[in-house]
Amino acid sequence: MKVLVKCQFYLMTLLVAVLLTVGMAASDDRTNLSTEDVTQMTKKPTIMILGSPHLANPGADVYNTKMDDVRVPKRQREIEQLVTQLKAFRPTKIAIEADERFDAKINADYHGYLEGTYELKRGESNQIGFQLAKQMGHPKVYCVDYWPERWPILEKIDDHLTDRYAFAEAHNQEHFLRPPPVTEGKIVKDKDGTTWIEPAKYQSIIEMYIQRNEPQGRRADHQAYLRSARIGLGAQYPGANWIAHVWYARNLKIFVNLTRITESTDDRILLIIGAGHVFLVQQFLEDSGDYIVESPLQYLKMEDAN
Repeated sequence: MKVLVKCQFYLMTLLVAVLLTVGMAASDDRTNLSTEDVTQMTKKPTIMILGSPHLANPGADVYNTKMDDVRVPKRQREIEQLVTQLKAFRPTKIAIEADERFDAKINADYHGYLEGTYELKRGESNQIGFQLAKQMGHPKVYCVDYWPERWPILEKIDDHLTDRYAFAEAHNQEHFLRPPPVTEGKIVKDKDGTTWIEPAKYQSIIEMYIQRNEPQGRRADHQAYLRSARIGLGAQYPGANWIAHVWYARNLKIFVNLTRITESTDDRILLIIGAGHVFLVQQFLEDSGDYIVESPLQYLKMEDAN
């Protein structure tokens, strides 16, 4: 009987040992597989958002900074320096602030530029986007803005409940409107009512871009939009309507359009866009968990910059 018990104990011990060995081997296999998976999963595409002044400012904003002609030789040298510094990011794609419906026209212009038949216009999409794309050997640029010819959702809301400027003026709420950007300069108005900021001193292109990409300035921009959301009275929300249905919707769709042009974890996408968009687009990219977001400041403040 004792012999039988000993045999049973021995067999049970042997079985446990075998199971542990198999389990450890399986565990090692899972560990190796998991490490490979984690490595693959943690590799993400990279996006850098370059907040830009409007180099050919059309006066479409509440406050518009006066901009001299960047096609003059001095400005062209400054833009050449900026493009050289941005090349260090090694972008695989360059996205610009233009609606997708203009893609064919814009890329026809870009190919004309490559062939020497198109003269660059003043805007940052041409001056920076086209020049950098050419130097990087890119076959095209990508239009990722959302600015349709009509906003169907706004047609369902009464005009006076989306025009926050008119409502603010009529109800003594102009203090909620977006203040001027943080800059030194004189504020003037055209005959048509367009408000301009005339810079107090000359800024190089690099200096402009550094200023417009500092985090505190981007947060201040975002806070100004939220402040304008407060325009309204009672059940009337013209400020919130515009912020929700136009501003947030537009920037969220810009984020979605960026995801649509992302093809690989090796992608390094440079987005050139008005500085006011930076805060929200960056927030959407970071909160998605799908991208690495790089700051342009490390390239704008390169030690060898002039």
